[in-house]
Formats: sequence, C-alpha cells, structure tokens
Amino acid sequence: MSTVLSLARSLAVAAAAAAASIFPAQAQDLPDLGGQTVVVVTENAYPPLQFIDPKTGEQIGWEYDAMNEIAKRLNFTVEYQNTSWDAMIQAVADGQYQIGMTGISIKEERKEKVDFSDSYMRSEMFMLVRADEDRFDDAKSFAAFEGGLVGAQPGTTSFYVAVYDVLDGDEANPRIKLMETFGATVQALRTGDVDVVLTDGVAGKGYVEASGGGLKLVGGPLGADDFGFIFAKGSELVAPVNAAIAAMKADGTMDALNKKWFLDYKLGE
Repeated sequence: MSTVLSLARSLAVAAAAAAASIFPAQAQDLPDLGGQTVVVVTENAYPPLQFIDPKTGEQIGWEYDAMNEIAKRLNFTVEYQNTSWDAMIQAVADGQYQIGMTGISIKEERKEKVDFSDSYMRSEMFMLVRADEDRFDDAKSFAAFEGGLVGAQPGTTSFYVAVYDVLDGDEANPRIKLMETFGATVQALRTGDVDVVLTDGVAGKGYVEASGGGLKLVGGPLGADDFGFIFAKGSELVAPVNAAIAAMKADGTMDALNKKWFLDYKLGE
C-alpha cells in the first residue's frame, strides 16, 4: 500500500499531461442539489489538506479545492466554518454542520456517530522529528529511547498509533504529551518539548517543507488510513458526494489535485 506522497509522485506524469485547467471536464449525470447551502466545517491545521495561507490569510488546501469542485458539480453553495478537532465529530453528528473535513480517518468506532463518504485519499503514518535528531530513527529505537516524548491530540489516529504501534499499549503512558491541536504538537516538537510527532505523509510533507530545514520524516510507515468526509447519520448528502468523488477519480481531477498540492505547491514560498 503506497503512501500519499508515493501516490502523488506516481501520478505526476499523468497529471502533467492533463488539460491546462486544474480540473478536467466535469462528469455528467450527477445529482443536482438545487443551489442549497451546505455548511462544511474544518480545523485549518493540516497542511496541505487545509490551512491558512501564511501570505494571504486565506483558507486553502487540497480539501478546499476538492470540496469546491464537489459543490460545483452537485450545484450547492459551500459555507465554511471552523472548529477544533475534539469538537468536530460530535458537532457534525449533532447536525451543527452538514459536512466535516480535516483528514478524518475512516474508523469503525467513528461510524457509530457519523456517516463517512467513500475514501478520497489513503495515507500512512510516519515519524516527524527535528532535522538534527540522531538518537532514534524508527519506532523501535524511539520506544527504547528512555524519556523520549511524543506529542499527540487525544482521540486521533496519531495518538492511537503512538500508544499501540510505538509504545506499550497504555493510553495513559506519561511519554505521550496531549495537546489541543496538531499544530501545537509540531510547535512543541520544534521547541524541544517533545521528541516526535506522528503524522501521515500528507501533513508531514507540508510541515517539513515549511520548516526551512528544521524538520524531517524518519522511519517506515506505521499504519494506513483512508480519509473521508463526515456527515450526520442518515444524511442525504452522502450519496451525491460519493457520486462526485467517483467522477473526480474517473476523470483525473483527483490526480490533478495530488499533483498541485503534493508536487507543485511549496508551503511558505
């Protein structure tokens, strides 16, 4: 199973041959949602999926481009709102927002609260460390590094991978330092308050490129996740969004997005 970054590289040649427009011709016969407004929530803390452009202050990223294209194809108007990761799934489940997007891993336990779209991306977890880190270079050597600290958001894939794939299976292990946002864990890494952050290749690539040589990815993949958009249980939006995702995969739009955000875009430049 390939990482998102490997996938993006393999798609580069095909995507480069696409039309001059970022998006190929739209598929036909998709549902028409009649111009209704759909409230989509995100955290804006997961480059290059979604984040605040440091130059312009605008909300940008792979997921914004994808959602805007889905809205165009299905004829609905997007209203974007922001909330924290720890509140997002419950808020969508309660109907406060109609769609949630922030690189959300499709998990069986989460399906008890929300419905997921079909997967739009697959990613694997890696270890993000400071560029001068030489005390460990993979999960095994980090686990053996006494006192080594990992920063994580509670309830996220990175937290559970840290607990069960890197450390000893104890969710209360004091070597795990819990923080409110993924960005906070990366900041703690940069300042030396923790020694590693677990991230998928998507966010990891973005933070490495933005670090000016201060961060790197080490070790092999520690787990794999499929990302999906989330909806309240029984939402009538799931089927139309799935149809749009399938059309975008079929006509090369997803390939073009991968090329744009994982090959061409340079965060912070």
